[in-house]
Formats: sequence, C-alpha cells, structure tokens
Amino acid sequence: MARADLDKQPSDVQRMFDTVAKRYDLTNDVLSLGQDRRWRRAVIDAVDPRPGERVLDLAAGTGTSSEPFHDRGATVVPCDFSLGMLRVGKRARRHLPFIAGDGTRLPFVDDAFDAVTISFGLRNIVDPLAGLRELRRVTRPGGRLVVCEFSHPTNGAFRTVYLEYLMRTLPAVARAVSSAPDAYVYLAESIRAWPDQQGLARLVAEAGWTDVEFSNLSGGIVALHRARA
Repeated sequence: MARADLDKQPSDVQRMFDTVAKRYDLTNDVLSLGQDRRWRRAVIDAVDPRPGERVLDLAAGTGTSSEPFHDRGATVVPCDFSLGMLRVGKRARRHLPFIAGDGTRLPFVDDAFDAVTISFGLRNIVDPLAGLRELRRVTRPGGRLVVCEFSHPTNGAFRTVYLEYLMRTLPAVARAVSSAPDAYVYLAESIRAWPDQQGLARLVAEAGWTDVEFSNLSGGIVALHRARA
C-alpha cells in the first residue's frame, strides 16, 4: 500500500473487508451514486473476454465484478483475500469458483490466464508493485491486464469538491447504509493517498507490463489502466 501515513496493517485490512462484506455491494452503489455499474461495464469492455478464455478477477469480493465475465462465456476465477467476502459471494453465486488468495503470492501457476483484472483492490495490496508483478507472472505472453482504480479528477475545481465529499460526506453516508461505517474512513484516506493516473501507469510499466495506457472515467474519479504481458 503506497501510503506510509496509514496505520492499517494487512491483517487489519482483511478484517475490515470481512466486516463490510454483508452490505458491501449496496454500500458501493449508494456511495458512487450508481456510477459503479458504469465502471464495471467499462472493465468488461476493456478486457473484452471471449468464450473459453481464462480470466482472473483479483479482489473480486462477492463476485459482482466476476459475473459478467461468466455471462460472456469466459472461465472466470474470482479471487480475494477476504474470507468474509468470499463466503457472501459463494452464497449468492455458487456457480463461480471462488478462491482465497494473497495478491502478492497468487495460488496459480505461471501463464495461467488469458486476461487478469483488478477493480478497486490494488490500493489494498500490501505492495502494489509486487501485486502487479504477480499478475504479470500468471498471465500468458500477450495476455491482457485491466486495472480499474480510484484516481485524481482532472479538473482542479472539481477535484476540490470531490475531496471534500470523499473525506466528509462519504463516511457520513456510509454510517447510514454500511455494516461497518468506520471502514469507509480508511477507504477515503487510501483513495486520497493513491498515485495519480501517470503515477500508476509508471508502476504498471515497472512491473514488466508493456503497451501501458489509461483512460479516465467520471472525470478522473476513476482511471482504467490497460497493458499487455
């Protein structure tokens, strides 16, 4: 986690996600004003899964992000470090092969997947660069990476309004809908401390990926980074 100012350790983060699992999808929908659905569609379009391909969905949580890959005929493997998230996901989506795994030590052989993706989870890997390298290891040569992550709004005035919402309004709204609202204070801080679009692009390239590019969603609130193995 590129955030030395945060005092959460990996075990604390894992427990945090376990506690928010029950209402995680609902809370995200409310806090993003429904934009999370648009962001998930953008990820699917960027990965462009084909029938029979193997896709790793890292930090899949309850599998909401994984389901569309399955619907398009790909063999998707939802992987997450939170057992609480996986339990909630498995109850709702028994047909998906949920697997528990650490993003820096993935439980897969080399070159196992045609495409790998992670949405809003790279911030929560203890070493994001190591996580990107692990994703590279398990991707076949020529395979695809798509990272969807919170980023920095490109408009200065909007960035100020966004940060005010992020640090003040988000935790207050979370208290009304989340099963563990204090967790969203941590999430807001981690978003603010995360690198901007260019910074993450450099990190992806440093991890050994090629053809790195990114596009902004919702004015830069979210950035979609794409690359090739």
